[in-house]
Amino acid sequence: MTAATHSPLFPQVPDSADAVLEGLDPEQREVATTLRGPVCVLAGAGTGKTRAITHRIAYGVRAGVLQPSSVLAVTFTNRAAGEMRGRLRQLGAQGVQARTFHSAALRQLQYFWPKAVGGSLPRLVDRKIQLVADAAAACRIRLDRGELRDATAEIEWSKVTQTVPADYPAAAAVAGRDAPRDPAEIAQLYAAYEDLKRQRAVIDFEDVLLLTVAVLQDRRDIAEQVRAQYQHFVVDEYQDVSPLQQRLLELWLGDRDDLCVVGDASQTIYSFTGATPDHLLDFRTRHPGATVVKLVRDYRSTPQVVHLANGLLAQARGRAADHRLELISQRAPGPDPAYCEYTDEPAEAEGAARRIRELLDAGVPAAEIAVLFRTNAQSETYEQALADAGIPYQLRGAERFFDRPEVRKAIVSLRGSARFSGNDTFLDDADDLPSQVRAVLSGEGWTPKPPAGSGAVRERWESLAALVHLAQDFAAARPGVTLADLVAELDERANAQHAPTVQGVTLASLHSAKGLEWDVVFLVGVAEGMMPITYAKTDEQIEEERRLLYVGVTRARERLHISWALSRSPGGRPSRRPSRFLDGLRPGSGSGGGAGRGWSAAPGGIERGVTSRAAGVSAVPRRTQRTPARCRVCGRGLTDAGEMKLMRCEDCPSDMDEGLYERLRDWRAIQAGRNGQPAYCVFTDKTLIAIAEAVPEEAAELARIPGVGMRKFHRYGADVLAICAGQDPAGEAE
Repeated sequence: MTAATHSPLFPQVPDSADAVLEGLDPEQREVATTLRGPVCVLAGAGTGKTRAITHRIAYGVRAGVLQPSSVLAVTFTNRAAGEMRGRLRQLGAQGVQARTFHSAALRQLQYFWPKAVGGSLPRLVDRKIQLVADAAAACRIRLDRGELRDATAEIEWSKVTQTVPADYPAAAAVAGRDAPRDPAEIAQLYAAYEDLKRQRAVIDFEDVLLLTVAVLQDRRDIAEQVRAQYQHFVVDEYQDVSPLQQRLLELWLGDRDDLCVVGDASQTIYSFTGATPDHLLDFRTRHPGATVVKLVRDYRSTPQVVHLANGLLAQARGRAADHRLELISQRAPGPDPAYCEYTDEPAEAEGAARRIRELLDAGVPAAEIAVLFRTNAQSETYEQALADAGIPYQLRGAERFFDRPEVRKAIVSLRGSARFSGNDTFLDDADDLPSQVRAVLSGEGWTPKPPAGSGAVRERWESLAALVHLAQDFAAARPGVTLADLVAELDERANAQHAPTVQGVTLASLHSAKGLEWDVVFLVGVAEGMMPITYAKTDEQIEEERRLLYVGVTRARERLHISWALSRSPGGRPSRRPSRFLDGLRPGSGSGGGAGRGWSAAPGGIERGVTSRAAGVSAVPRRTQRTPARCRVCGRGLTDAGEMKLMRCEDCPSDMDEGLYERLRDWRAIQAGRNGQPAYCVFTDKTLIAIAEAVPEEAAELARIPGVGMRKFHRYGADVLAICAGQDPAGEAE
């Protein structure tokens, strides 16, 4: 546990105001004791900002300077607000309001609406997307599901930036928005949406802020009542405030200046939602007498992780970069970040799974490990790799790949085409599996060229593109397969995800990982085209991508693994290169990588497809290149992972013992049931076929079969050898 981010499960409440200050570093203590006037806290990642502001509030309350009911602490998520309330209770400062902007505004709006407007507050809609769909129908604008989501996002952006429908086209152009449709159509849709809400007497999430602002602006008596209630304000994550939230904060304050804001411009990663660090960076201009405190002592991460984070920001450009903070780790040295290059994305996922298995076997809890990626569409490869390795996992901030609506709908379409292929006009000109899949999915919105922009349309396209790529790989591995075979494969993969809910390795996008931390972090897919993402074109967009990677790096407490693949699929052209953001930082990429500041770093080097020797974790054997593998029947070079497990081409003759294969399958089903795992987490079909073909008699022969591996050999080897010898497995003989 670090001093900055963790507290004991049942802490003792400090017995005095001075006791609240114990354990704070000098900068945190300055934050806690400066209770009057404007205060701006520039807090780097892992520097204990929540600790500083909660101790500030608690010290003020315990010292009698602040009345608990007069303090309003505002943050951006319910989780953060709940954490803040919990810490304040632990410090003996009950009664302080810690809420999100929307929660605080809604509470005030509900209380003052009868007085300001009369009657009861209109009903708040949980999800506005159906209203947007109805507005589109009224305007005779046809939107598919992805466009509907993106149009909804544009309406949300307009409202938080206080842009009215008539001004949307000009405002979107100035902001460089990638509108899903013609800006004039979006403006028309936005206006129709607002009319529809009035007709139905409902309000949306953004209206809560807009209406609260309107009431406070128009009714001076109500504004004064609110200001009499709340006299001291604390705002967390201030770099993420929108213009609308800033306006509400100004109305809460009035002409007073008892305001403490906390933020880090280098963690601004939500500008597409209207968030801007300008309010944080301009704080001293608006409040010339403000006290500015910089928190740079990093209690979360090792010096090696912090050095890499500092190096990323050292190359940054732009206004946020001009205010970057150089972190100073307060932790003992740890292992250097590990950099790993793989031939293709499946190999990268398998490599991460192998490393994670080593960590789990060494005693690292699964909940303290995370795999972070740039887009949700990348999750499926890692879900599959972890499932194959028998590693429990949980997705954060995204649906499982096969649970995504567009994926479910696409599979339904593929199943229908497989069933009625003779009468499906989509398939008239498609003569192989990949072309058939492309033809079917073109009806669901897939196109050969990805759409511009970064919204829901792009995410939906990436999900469909993942199915297209899967079909290509499937056909390459098994020549002559049909659409029905692919549907069966997809069903098997989807069913394997319905395992009991367990605490496991976290899979998350970089955006959804903000505010979280783990002992071990795997940053995957750190290659050009993904980091920065292809559609990041402007300097501002590129710099936000750099900040996103910085956020990912600073999620790691002890160990950081960074990887990339040279091609998308096995046998593909190795045309990719590592992200430009790593230039000069990773060993072998120029000056700046390797040695850290203030500690003796171990010599570094790029490991290509191997597991590095982290502290307390044994290395696994080097991954052999795929190209030298040869079919044991015809001698052709093998590049497909499934064929390499069999050590023969898929269509070459097999000398498999069918009876042995069926006995192995029956045994596997029993083991999977006992373990509560999908069957292929014990052994995949390909591995069982390879065993049934080889019929190993000795342990060494079994261990050499691809797909067995040492962990599975030690766990299942005796049973498998017994079955191959025609005997009952030890577990069944009992």
